[in-house]
Amino acid sequence: MLSSQRNSMRNQPHYYRGYAVLPSAHRLPDGYFSSNLLLERPRIDAGGTLYRFDSLDYFNSADKAVRYAARWARDWIDSRG
Repeated sequence: MLSSQRNSMRNQPHYYRGYAVLPSAHRLPDGYFSSNLLLERPRIDAGGTLYRFDSLDYFNSADKAVRYAARWARDWIDSRG
């Protein structure tokens, strides 16, 4: 699905309500971490639809940034029905 990028921390994807959820944190030059998210909605007839959300918010640790992106993903998916 995704290749790893330099200065980026990614978790293994997990699945929620039919979406593959891949939260990540990107270390910025100032030492903070950008909270990022990639969602994939697989389709039987085609490859699927990707949704990318960069810089959802900023945190002082990668763990906090990843947890925020995972929580944001659940809220976004739930709001779409």
